[in-house]
Amino acid sequence: MTIDRRLFIAGLAASALTALPAFAQDTSLSGEITLAAYSGVFQDNYTKAVVEPFMKRFPNIRVNYYPAQSSAQMLGTLRAQKGSPQVDVALLDVSIARVATDEELFVPLEAANVPNLASLHDLATIEGVAGRGVTFDHLTLIYNTKAVSPAPTSWNDLWNPRFKGKFVMPGVPDIQGTALTVIANAMAGGGDPARGLDKGFARMVELAPLVQSWDPKPDAYTLVINGTADVGVGWNARSQFYKDQSKGLLDVVLPKEGSVFQINTINLVAGSKNKKAAEAFIDYALGPEAQKAFTETMFYAPTNKKAEIGKEALDRTAAGVMERMIRVDWIALAKLRDKLTEQWRRQVLPASR
Repeated sequence: MTIDRRLFIAGLAASALTALPAFAQDTSLSGEITLAAYSGVFQDNYTKAVVEPFMKRFPNIRVNYYPAQSSAQMLGTLRAQKGSPQVDVALLDVSIARVATDEELFVPLEAANVPNLASLHDLATIEGVAGRGVTFDHLTLIYNTKAVSPAPTSWNDLWNPRFKGKFVMPGVPDIQGTALTVIANAMAGGGDPARGLDKGFARMVELAPLVQSWDPKPDAYTLVINGTADVGVGWNARSQFYKDQSKGLLDVVLPKEGSVFQINTINLVAGSKNKKAAEAFIDYALGPEAQKAFTETMFYAPTNKKAEIGKEALDRTAAGVMERMIRVDWIALAKLRDKLTEQWRRQVLPASR
């Protein structure tokens, strides 16, 4: 039997391509870096979607994951190590990243060493923050699918008297309470949140009598799943996680009025002993491959405009409706934190009783 030479050569080429790795390894850099980032389910998913693929791409670089429960905890660690940093890269909330930048714990990222900076959304660059946005999360409305039908479509649905005593959410000073107040302010025709949220607070005063708890324990997701509450608010990434965990008993809505982003930033620690390896990791984390992988794993919206997200994941994030997001200057709001907390205590909490 004879074999057509062209088919034979084509077959060999196809086999060779199949045998090649999906990416080219880079052995030009080596070293060991420590990444400080969130613990729990975030750590599990970020390790699988970003850290492990990075180490396959750069086999001579080892990434140690230092887990922390909060951005504030990471800031404390960075302050304690300022004289001799043990952390090279820190992933934390934008407002805390601003504090760390002001204290010169972070250094600015350089486009020459982090080329993926050029492909980021404008919202990923925050004035006064040395790093860049690495994930976008947004506030969502969550509900128990057995108790609530039809599904809510608007933030205004939270003000429905039918939910009296069956609505839970963290209040101010928790950022979720602030975020819903910002949304309520926008719906009421309020102006720039950094100039005040009086119209938003007036709406929250109207909502207060319906609220079962401003301090849901263990959390709003669990209370909605177990039927203690019918509706609540939460961050999209965790809401989507619990939707899957509960097999759809909890469902997630991005209301028609839009929402607000919470931004996590990735930062280069000042005095890193492994600067080149750290910059390589930051560039990879901001690149389309890592952004796509983490979005499709945990449903944070990508900050890289070139990330090609699959439709299923795209429909479960705000990536496809960026124009509906209400712009919030979290740095400016952080300066009003004490004032907003006092306004909450004087106006909203008394209306709950």
